[in-house]
Amino acid sequence: MSDRLLGAVCVVASAAMAWAAQDYAAAISYEPVGPRAFPLLLAVGLGLSGLWLVLRPTAGAESFRGVPWKATALCAGAVLVYALLFQWLGFALATALMALPVGMAFGGSWKQSLAGGAALGLVLFLLFDKVLDVVLPTGPLSAVLGGS
Repeated sequence: MSDRLLGAVCVVASAAMAWAAQDYAAAISYEPVGPRAFPLLLAVGLGLSGLWLVLRPTAGAESFRGVPWKATALCAGAVLVYALLFQWLGFALATALMALPVGMAFGGSWKQSLAGGAALGLVLFLLFDKVLDVVLPTGPLSAVLGGS
């Protein structure tokens, strides 16, 4: 039952996010995507995940009771540190470092987690910077990545 409750909370939260994001607009159009695209994308993902939790069959379904609290706390702490260091370290480096404890919490080795995080940080930076034209902080890697 707690899974369905969590799913319902996610659906309500996603609706609130989508409603709040409708008013997001840049004073000057400097990005083709605009500031409302990312929150709307997150709202859609959160809403679909919540709907899946609410509507999935109960027979044989696993619950969140088996998730280790240590891994959950590690992931939450990594995301908090990520938010604090994002501007200073830049997107690619902060993402790579955040992926290390998160990957290890999901059972990866430190080498796999670091390699996956580095690839994730670089690929997402290039996607946002080159394809979507979204300006992201580069931090100490500005000479390598170019940009701000």
